[in-house]
Amino acid sequence: MPWFSHKHHDDSSSSSASSSKSLTSSFYPRYPDDAPPEWTISEQKSHRWGRYNEAPEEEYDTAEAFCAQYPVFDPIIVPSHAIDRIKEDGGRAWGIELPTAYDMQRFSGRIENISAGSKQTVVHVSTDKKCKDFCLMSNLPIMAGLYDTSGRTGVYYEVIIKKMNPPKSFLAIGTACRPYPNYRLPGWNRHSAGLHLDDLRKFFEDPDGGRDYQVPFDRVRSGDIIGCGYIFASGTLFYTWNGVRLSDAFHGIHLPRHATDVFAAIGVEGETEFDVNFGGDLFKWKEGNEWQWKVDGLTGRMSDGIGGFDEELPAYTRTAIQV
Repeated sequence: MPWFSHKHHDDSSSSSASSSKSLTSSFYPRYPDDAPPEWTISEQKSHRWGRYNEAPEEEYDTAEAFCAQYPVFDPIIVPSHAIDRIKEDGGRAWGIELPTAYDMQRFSGRIENISAGSKQTVVHVSTDKKCKDFCLMSNLPIMAGLYDTSGRTGVYYEVIIKKMNPPKSFLAIGTACRPYPNYRLPGWNRHSAGLHLDDLRKFFEDPDGGRDYQVPFDRVRSGDIIGCGYIFASGTLFYTWNGVRLSDAFHGIHLPRHATDVFAAIGVEGETEFDVNFGGDLFKWKEGNEWQWKVDGLTGRMSDGIGGFDEELPAYTRTAIQV
């Protein structure tokens, strides 16, 4: 059953070796049970079925029950120890939250986050044939709801594909809010979006077959770089391919911005190998290298009208909620 732990714990930088602590800690306060923000329906037709892969119906039912029982978390303040790491290492402070021992029933692979002070610039991830659908999320938000975005255009990150063999093994790249049922790929459930690289369809809160996404290629190959960007002003999500910006995928999602914290979300299935660049290395999409797009700009000043917070409030982490 899916779960998140309420107690504080330390994560290593790798799923199979203990070397350094993760920036995640403590638990999230709860978000009121409001309806999700409105968004603009895409022009493309929504497919009833996936082109290659279909998740079991019981997982859909369990995910719906999970989302009904556990509302999206309130946005929270990034703790001082995380801010210090961001000031020192910039985008290298971001990593992938490590699956727990319970998660290993589905996730099978290795995650190598960037240790403080190391020369590593990207997060290394590999999965094997035993890996079932699993949603990996960043350990820190790429969009923090309580912080001002004035002067910034948006946020952006890239995934460098090293090994993938769709439709047998593939990735889904996008965004999600916590808590998210980690046995569901990004884009299938509430407050999440994803581009699925097996059938090249885009998803936003869409448990069916997704919508066609206009891309200048027929499949993703080893060496390709897929970027995911978000524009604050319009709530627009878009993707890039080998440094070329593609058409907008969705408009008006993750709004209003102050209501939630949004995390990078990467779905995996089967044998894959890839790197995640949160800005520790140069992006292939040149515009993403400008400061207006960097994730490490999230810890500026608090948004207007927000105050009275202690910076040592609970930070980002997994918390055990037994379903």
